[in-house]
Amino acid sequence: MSQLSQTPKFQTNLPSFKNITKKHQYQEEIKKSTFIGVCFPIDSIATFEQHLSRYGDPQATHNCWAYRLGQQYRFNDDGEPSGTAGMPILAAIDGAQFDAIGALVIRYYGGIKLGTGGLARAYGGVIAKNLQSAPFQWHVPKSILHLQVPFAYGQSVHALCRQYDGEVQQETFHNHGADMQVIVPDTNLADFQTSLQNSSKGQIISLDDTTD
Repeated sequence: MSQLSQTPKFQTNLPSFKNITKKHQYQEEIKKSTFIGVCFPIDSIATFEQHLSRYGDPQATHNCWAYRLGQQYRFNDDGEPSGTAGMPILAAIDGAQFDAIGALVIRYYGGIKLGTGGLARAYGGVIAKNLQSAPFQWHVPKSILHLQVPFAYGQSVHALCRQYDGEVQQETFHNHGADMQVIVPDTNLADFQTSLQNSSKGQIISLDDTTD
């Protein structure tokens, strides 16, 4: 069984999430079956498929998997009863607040059936335990602002970016000042914009903004 999500319009002010930084593996024996959970970073569906081919074992009884990539996700039970493997793996990913991640559970059957509930706990549990010790970095959503800045306030923008953990990504000078592209964490965005207007007495113009 597999399922591909719809891709809704990206929303602003999404919560922070974790990015796994490298492949991480966890193994557990449950009622004589061996479950090997492998989690790895991905930046595209093609990357996920490459890792799946690399880490999967065609000789295993089942290779069940899921991935989360922004608003896109997919999962596969690989012959296990519907809903007992891929979906619990995805639930473990989401429950641990990871994104841009693929997860594979390789099962070598040991002769004892686990039942649907037991399977779901095994597959989801192996990935949940894997992610408890997996290396990660927090990803903080940020907004990109395009500013028209008079010469007198260019240094103020740089100072405010430092104050609010932002960064000036581009700066193009012209006769009246500079066009700046800055990126600021969403958690600081409102205060940053207020400080911009207060420091320039409304003379800095924000053209638009997008979320990263």
